[in-house]
Amino acid sequence: MASSGGLLLFLVLVLAILPVSGALAQTLEKVRERGFLICAASDSLDGFSSQDENGVWTGFDVDICRAIAAATLGDADLVEFRLLPGYSRFAQLQDGDIDVVSRNASWTMERDVRYGARYVTTSFFDGQSFLVSADKGIVSAFELTDVTVCVIDSGDARDNIRKFFFANQAEYRELIYEELDDLSIAYAAGRCDAVAGPVSFLQSLRRSLPDPSKHRIMPEYISKSPFGPTVREGDDQWADIVRWTIFTLINAEELGVNSLNLQSMMSAHTPAIRRLLGLEQDFGKPLGLKPDWMATVIASVGNYGEIFERHFGAQTGAAMLRGPNALWSQGGLLYAPPIR
Repeated sequence: MASSGGLLLFLVLVLAILPVSGALAQTLEKVRERGFLICAASDSLDGFSSQDENGVWTGFDVDICRAIAAATLGDADLVEFRLLPGYSRFAQLQDGDIDVVSRNASWTMERDVRYGARYVTTSFFDGQSFLVSADKGIVSAFELTDVTVCVIDSGDARDNIRKFFFANQAEYRELIYEELDDLSIAYAAGRCDAVAGPVSFLQSLRRSLPDPSKHRIMPEYISKSPFGPTVREGDDQWADIVRWTIFTLINAEELGVNSLNLQSMMSAHTPAIRRLLGLEQDFGKPLGLKPDWMATVIASVGNYGEIFERHFGAQTGAAMLRGPNALWSQGGLLYAPPIR
């Protein structure tokens, strides 16, 4: 009898815990009750996520957060943005203190399966390349030879450039530093001819220089580092919402729908456009969203191309090639399943 009593107590405790766990998994409900989205990224990078003197956040990753807020709350401004130091990474996501990480560590198998975080899709295809002075007249990484390259003291980073120069039978010298910020200082001081690093970092470095137009990021990538939003494991509905928010931005660009022509597109007869704008079928109901949620996202932040142009276009003074972040139909890797 004592054993039966212990078993009964165990079952009671399990049943008491289950509703709490289920409630915790419903991120959409939690966000709506709170009234705003809590979105995070790992580092402050010009063009990706940065805060001005008035405390206003802007950047590519910030607009991804704003798109998710528009989808779930109908207002892109209902976002609290946080920066996460590298050592925190997924801890606050696991604890439910934040709702989504728009950018953190690059997507690898280990990070995807071991830490209670789930990558939903790629929003920015990153990878290692080189930054050089435009005065050198170099337009391709394959022209780099007899150069000094500043690189971080990381096994992967150094292996990548060694393999690249070996394959091209080109001479180079390494100038090794411990932190990424050290690369910026060394390059600005003229200690190296080129900086090797992730394109996102090189773009931020370039924007920090007095005249960004005098420095050029090589178009070739010598490694792959996909970045994208991560959510906590165990909430499939929320993962679907974040994933299809990214897919909405991509599909909108592919279909030629943007924030400027959105109203005129409401009269389009193309089925794909009508589905995107919520005019045919209801693609919000399965996600717990309104029928026109995708139109709200586009009206709030634009399509993927508009976001990219806003933060990396010519008007920034440091235009960046889209490269792998161009649509698949334009030679890039950007691809989203159709809405149907």
